[in-house]
Amino acid sequence: TRTMVPLLLMLLATAHGQVKLGYKPKLASSDLGGLRTTSTFVLEQPHCVFDKYPNADIWLVVAVPEAVPNFNNSVGPGTPERAFQEFPTNALAYMTLNTTLLNYACPKPPGELTVLRVGSETSCAKNNLRPTCNGPLPSPGPYRVKFLALEDSEPTAETDWSKPITLRTGTAAGPSSIPVTGSGHSGGMIALTAILSILFAVLLAGLLAMLVFWGSDACGGSSTFSKPETVSVRRYNTHHVYDQPAAR
Repeated sequence: TRTMVPLLLMLLATAHGQVKLGYKPKLASSDLGGLRTTSTFVLEQPHCVFDKYPNADIWLVVAVPEAVPNFNNSVGPGTPERAFQEFPTNALAYMTLNTTLLNYACPKPPGELTVLRVGSETSCAKNNLRPTCNGPLPSPGPYRVKFLALEDSEPTAETDWSKPITLRTGTAAGPSSIPVTGSGHSGGMIALTAILSILFAVLLAGLLAMLVFWGSDACGGSSTFSKPETVSVRRYNTHHVYDQPAAR
C-alpha cells in the first residue's frame, strides 16, 4: 500500500501532463552571507532535478502560504494572477527567474557558487510591463516557493513546496543595540565613550578659540604703546668731568 499510493499519484499527475518531482527547494548554505535580508532570500539552484525536460522553461513560483493548498499551475506567468506588482494584495503568488535546463545542468559546475537570490531586482518593481520581475519582497512573510517546468506554456513537472521562509525584520537603533565588541565592552560603555569624546573635542575647540582671542588682544595692546613718548634724560659728558659742569 505504501508503495502503490505514490505510484498512483505519479500516474495521475502524468495523465494530466504534469509530473511531481521529489525535490524540495531550500535556502542556500548558512555559510553564505546575507542568506536572508529584509527583502530577499537566497535559494540553492535545482541542479539534477529537471534533467528529463531539456526543452522546458523552468520558473520559480513565490507564494504566500494560504495560496499553496489550491494553487493552480495552469495560470501562466505574466498574467494578472501571477504578476509581481499585484503580490500579495491581488495576487497570492507570482512567477519569476525563468531559465532553461542549461543553467541547472547536472552535475553542478565544480567550484561555482550556484544560488538564486529572490527579490534582488529593484528597477522593475513598479513596472507593470515586467510582471515577472524578481522584485524586493514586500514584507517579512512567511513565503513558500517551488519550481515549475512549462513546455509550450503547459505545466509538465513541478517540485514540492519549500518550508515557510521568513525574512529578517528591521529594529530601531539605540545604545542597547550597539553590538558588544571583542574587548568585552558593553554597548552603553561605547556610547558613553563616544559622548565624552565629543565633549572633549568641544572643550578643546573652546580653549583654542580663547587662545586665539587672547593672542589678538595682546597684539592690539602692543600697538597701543608703539608710539614713542617724549622723555627727559640727563646727559653727561664723560670727558674732562672736572673741567665742565654736567649739562642737561
